[in-house]
Amino acid sequence: MLRSLSDDILSQWLREDVPYGDATSLALGLQGGVGHLTLAARQPMTVCGVEEAKRLFELVGAHAQVHARSGHHVRAEVELLTAQGPAEALLQAFGVVQNLVQWASGVASEVARIVTELRAAGLHQPLACTRHTLPGMRALSVKAVQAGGGIMHHLGLSDAVQLNPEHRVFLDLSVDDMVGRLRRAQPEKKMVAQVQSLEEAMAFAVAGADILQLDQFTPEQVRQTRLALHNSRLHPALAVSGDVTAANAVAHAEAGADVLVSSAPYMAAPREVESRFSRALSQ
Repeated sequence: MLRSLSDDILSQWLREDVPYGDATSLALGLQGGVGHLTLAARQPMTVCGVEEAKRLFELVGAHAQVHARSGHHVRAEVELLTAQGPAEALLQAFGVVQNLVQWASGVASEVARIVTELRAAGLHQPLACTRHTLPGMRALSVKAVQAGGGIMHHLGLSDAVQLNPEHRVFLDLSVDDMVGRLRRAQPEKKMVAQVQSLEEAMAFAVAGADILQLDQFTPEQVRQTRLALHNSRLHPALAVSGDVTAANAVAHAEAGADVLVSSAPYMAAPREVESRFSRALSQ
């Protein structure tokens, strides 16, 4: 996969961690030493972030090579990346590198786990992750979701028309009028309505919503909604959101969801990686 973060962002991360030089390396007189570093998986994982890690090492004056690209599934002990160069450069970058790869691989691995469970159950619905990640982490989050086999629900407020309960607080309009206003203003986009009950779902389906986002619905409520829509000859797509996790993704899909919308992978535990250092002969 391609690198998702610019040199400016990666350099900013390095400056944040080492704003005025590495005090310990300077005090020990490590300037001039040459080293080798291997980044390896401590546990099975879906890899993500190694392309950014390679560039981080290059920005501090080292050379690096990727051995397991983002999106690859690896076992424990597999080498992900190696780097060679000045000892102080390797020591300056490895903390940022390790944190980046561990977090991104944690997200990618959780996405892959949910997708794998769906496919093992014979289900083909996509896992769509939300934009609700940490500020400033959108690009890396998108890469991690894609590395794990997921898709993005929305990239931001500019790329979708989704009528939420929060919008409706400020409107004194009927359901038909709200949907009609959105259709006239954004005729080329599908209209998504987030609903919180079967009654709301039916009202927006009758008004012509293309997609119903069923928020905090149980699998049984999803099944009831699908049946009610079928009996009324209404066929909007159903996206289930709110607490969709590996524990209930299969149940939601079997109940009739067309898309599973989740933020859970962003909260997954990081996948552990190990940085192994060794001396190298002076260049």
